[in-house]
Amino acid sequence: MKTIEINKLPGQVALNLGALRASSKRPGRVEALPQVTYVRPKVLVDARAVAAYAKVCGFKQAHGVPLLFPHMLAFPLSMMLFGSKYYPWPAMGTVHLANQASQFERIDVGDELRIELQTGELLAHEKGQIFTLHSRAIRRDTLVWESSGHFLRMGVADVSGTPFESDLIDPAPLSHQADFYAGAGIGRRYARVSGDVNPIHLSALTARILGFKRAIAHGMWTTARALSTLMPREPAEQASVVAEFKTPLYLPARTSLWTNRTDASTLFEVRNAKGDKPHLRGRVTY
Repeated sequence: MKTIEINKLPGQVALNLGALRASSKRPGRVEALPQVTYVRPKVLVDARAVAAYAKVCGFKQAHGVPLLFPHMLAFPLSMMLFGSKYYPWPAMGTVHLANQASQFERIDVGDELRIELQTGELLAHEKGQIFTLHSRAIRRDTLVWESSGHFLRMGVADVSGTPFESDLIDPAPLSHQADFYAGAGIGRRYARVSGDVNPIHLSALTARILGFKRAIAHGMWTTARALSTLMPREPAEQASVVAEFKTPLYLPARTSLWTNRTDASTLFEVRNAKGDKPHLRGRVTY
């Protein structure tokens, strides 16, 4: 396993240019990703960054540091990977298919974390090749948070790995709980706090260049927006969420949140306003 330590991140422009330059890659069959770990050894959980993220995702101050906030701290490392020799495909055209995250101890503003991003396994999918990225947050040698993201490379014919299987096959019926609005500019607002400036999220014009009729919401924003309604109004000590992204949420849009709550967890879907089309399906426990 190769470890690459990043003590100072490149600027956002440099990160995205690096990923853009990698768009000429044309690999053959990929048997496995190179084993590599990117590390940010000392990352402060900054109060202003947490507040900006919370505001755009709908969290209140009482929530504390939201469950998916550490994803923001690992995201620049994924961009560095996409622009490197260790990532075999073009950076553009990658689809975020599913994400899992678990928090094992409460994270607070002012904490200093070690953030790691590691390449993972390949999985087969009917629409192409799935690859996996694993992220971790470590505080004083203790793992406090981890996440696994599944990403789909569309159109890869000769795929590797075992077939992808959903973690969310529970047939339990859901009931309508709430509604929320995803404004036309939410992709740009979330991009400013997350660093994820994929053109498909920024405007109708840039999205159309890449084949979408309008800009679409970030899947991680949609998940966080649902969690801001589902999580208790207090900092979480332990929590986990799994989310699978189903259909694009075109902006602007009114959406509906559907749930099935048990003592152990809440199964949920973010659907269109009519409630007959799922954009996201997930399960949260805390």
